[in-house]
Amino acid sequence: MAGYSGSIPQAQPENGDLLEWRITPGLTDYAAAVAVMEARVEAIRRGEASELVWLVEHPPLYTAGTSSKESDLIQPRFPVHATGRGGQYTYHGPGQRVGYVMVDLKARDRADLRRYVHDLEEWVIGALARFNLTAVRREGRVGLWVELDKHGGLPGTEAKIGAIGVRVRRWVAYHGVAINLDPDLSHFTGIVPCGIRDHGVTSLVALGYPVTMADLDVALRQSWEEVFGDREFA
Repeated sequence: MAGYSGSIPQAQPENGDLLEWRITPGLTDYAAAVAVMEARVEAIRRGEASELVWLVEHPPLYTAGTSSKESDLIQPRFPVHATGRGGQYTYHGPGQRVGYVMVDLKARDRADLRRYVHDLEEWVIGALARFNLTAVRREGRVGLWVELDKHGGLPGTEAKIGAIGVRVRRWVAYHGVAINLDPDLSHFTGIVPCGIRDHGVTSLVALGYPVTMADLDVALRQSWEEVFGDREFA
């Protein structure tokens, strides 16, 4: 269980306007991460802990969201974890930055799930824009996309660079986003990512952006302050 700390730093209830920003090095066990999220969500709901943005990497694995279809699991070469977040099958692995976001939507005046997902997308779009990479939304397709013809690809082709998956419990949101920095893209072939068969996946490095994980983390922090910047960092 490399890179995982089971401790959950607690904030006093009067510090409800604080947000913890945590980066865990190494590879974090997925089941352990879910256990931390579940506990933190309950603590936030009770007013016993601050909100948390937690940046991790996982060992290779697939997750099955609440809308996943068995036919989309093509070759389960890695462990498959059922998860309570929305969406279908996703891949997580080294070289992919996963951002778990535990926030109180009512306290943030964001008791609108559609708006919250839009803001998560805006967070990632803003981070990637700092590297002059344009990510876009597409109607009817979950996640964030890159137009490949702007990067030497065929006209009209697109590939997915970021995934979004959210669960909400009594208006405290968790799970979050995944951004492909430099994962092994062949690992995505074991599933139909998010149920979308007509488009592939890509990454910052595959597109020619020599970005490090530390670079991406800085960009995510800066973009967070622009999109969600109504909390002081704990």
